[in-house]
Amino acid sequence: MVTPPDVTSLPAPKAWRGTEPHETGSPRIVPRRNVGRLLAAAAALLLFAMTVNSVVRNDAFQWNVVGRYLTTSAVLDGLLLTLWLTAAVTALGFLLGIPLAVMRLSANPVLRTLSWGFVWIFRSTPLLVQLLFWFNIGALYPTLGLGLPFGPEFVTVKTVNLLGPTLTAVIGLTLHEAAYAAEVVRGGILSVDAGQTEAAQALGLGRRRTLRRIVVPQAMRSIVPTAGNMLIGTLKGTSIVSVLAVHDLLFSVQLIYNRTYQVIPLLMVATLWYIAVTTVLGAGQYYVERYYARGAARALPPTPLQRLRAGLAASRARLVRASAADARPALGGDR
Repeated sequence: MVTPPDVTSLPAPKAWRGTEPHETGSPRIVPRRNVGRLLAAAAALLLFAMTVNSVVRNDAFQWNVVGRYLTTSAVLDGLLLTLWLTAAVTALGFLLGIPLAVMRLSANPVLRTLSWGFVWIFRSTPLLVQLLFWFNIGALYPTLGLGLPFGPEFVTVKTVNLLGPTLTAVIGLTLHEAAYAAEVVRGGILSVDAGQTEAAQALGLGRRRTLRRIVVPQAMRSIVPTAGNMLIGTLKGTSIVSVLAVHDLLFSVQLIYNRTYQVIPLLMVATLWYIAVTTVLGAGQYYVERYYARGAARALPPTPLQRLRAGLAASRARLVRASAADARPALGGDR
């Protein structure tokens, strides 16, 4: 009869490759180092450092001039007008784009065709052409009147006196924004599963309530990222109104360097302000996306502040473990 070998007499298995002994004696898994990833990160950091060094130490940027004009009243007034144009155009564009998106999804062929025609026209022509067209609208309609069709007019006003450069910029940018906003909203609505609408109809909900309470909140997860990109694009796109002599940020900077001939540092002033505002808008977009992701993810991704706190807590824990490991041999020696 063959007796089984004594398990306690067998040699202990060797430690796994890539493991280190833990404090309790059990092996601790250590991830394998990726040399290629480390080399790519080092090369990227080297290129980034070289770029920063070339920008900071290049005297042609004239950073002292940039600092002098960064907070002047002319630049800040232009920045305020740029922010106002961005907010007004985005709000008005989506207020007009939402009905256009609903019309595009309507079963009425007339509404669907009119919405498609609006989007087709304003997406097919360049924004600069649209602005110049609205700026010269007085050549087509010298006067605008309010009255009966084919009848008397009660109120008449000259187009030149009604449409100034700023109002022309608002109209042109809003119509251009509405065409893209309509497609963004329509795509977000179509991204919602049709079963959600069928379930709402089975519960007896009307079409308006289904759209407002069920479809739109779910569609926002698809609408918000694209709408955030449109908002940032509108912020930068407002610089084109400088061709209409609207005193936005870029036009204000141009007025200064046309007088001082310091083109590069003044352009850097505008660039720094655009980067600062875009960074703030990007941070706001992150938190809005996180808010509307509550129903789609079981656990929301951590915010940058939460990641920083978690990193500090992990570093503190590693320091505590390292100090405890260093102190343990000293205690054994005293015994």
